[in-house]
Parts: sequence; C-alpha cells; structure tokens
Amino acid sequence: MQRNAAVQDMTTMITTLRRPRLLARAAKIGARDYNRDRHLQRLLGYGSIPGTGAALIRLLELEREINAQRIEEDAAYSLVRHLDLLIALNGEAQLYQASRAAQYQ
Repeated sequence: MQRNAAVQDMTTMITTLRRPRLLARAAKIGARDYNRDRHLQRLLGYGSIPGTGAALIRLLELEREINAQRIEEDAAYSLVRHLDLLIALNGEAQLYQASRAAQYQ
C-alpha cells in the first residue's frame, strides 16, 4: 500500500505542475520526440540511467530548482535547460504511466 501511495504522490506532483502556457506547450510537443538515453544522459550526467521512478524524482528536483530561478529572475536561469527538463519530465511521466498500466493488465 505504501508503494501505491508513493506512486500516487509522484503522479500528483507531475500533474499539479503549473508553468507558463508557452513553456508547457513547447515541452508537450518536445516530448513527442523524447529519447530516454539521449535526454537523461545530458540532464542527469553520463553513466547508468536510473529507472523511470528515480529519474522522475531527480527531474522534479531539478525542475523545481530551475523554476525558482525563473521566478526570481535569476541571471543564471536557462530557458533551454528548463525546456529540456520539462520535455524529459513529460517523456518519463508517459513511460512511467505506460509501465504502471501494463502491470495492471
């Protein structure tokens, strides 16, 4: 039951993200061409790629940090990196939901 609650919490965190409409829309379009190996290597560092759940948690942390930079109008904010993180987050969420659906069939 605890694992199911963790899954629900992660899904809730992803679905409740509120970002500027243009940024969210661009990420949704970019997620169509999401390549797990290529995107995660670039965003999380080279080495072994984590599982979908672990990748989602790390991507959520990174996105939260960069969104704070955006809100604070920090000079270090990178729109391109933020978009890359949102694309990966959308792509991983789709993979995660598909794997969860397959388990229950």
